[in-house]
Amino acid sequence: MTRRECREHLMILLYQVEFHKLEELDEQVSNYLGSIIAPKSDDVAYIRNKYHNVLAHMEEIDSILESASDGWKLKRMAKVDLSIMRLAVYEMKYDEEIPVSVAINEAVEIAKKYGQDESPSFVNGVLAKVAGMIEKG
Repeated sequence: MTRRECREHLMILLYQVEFHKLEELDEQVSNYLGSIIAPKSDDVAYIRNKYHNVLAHMEEIDSILESASDGWKLKRMAKVDLSIMRLAVYEMKYDEEIPVSVAINEAVEIAKKYGQDESPSFVNGVLAKVAGMIEKG
């Protein structure tokens, strides 16, 4: 499985966070990962680990997104866009193996595939602001 495919699965799992109770999330992850056709155990471990890391930093990630989104409240954003950006912000801020430009580009590409017509430009604009905020520290 490519890293983009892993990101797409992560986005889908993060999307599910919006619709399930906290205590149901582990079961939802297991059900979803079990439904992927012939995943390698390394891929499943990578997805599961990154998913839990994003959840662990969700409060700070959401705060960063609120600051960067110029008056857009998270609850008003399309849930697909929000899920894509949460993953990208995690990669930009906490995953040292992934360059900021790669995280943004991957998020935009996933937004093209799963989002609405305006999603790629919205995601790109918000994440560009996040990149500037992260650089300033």
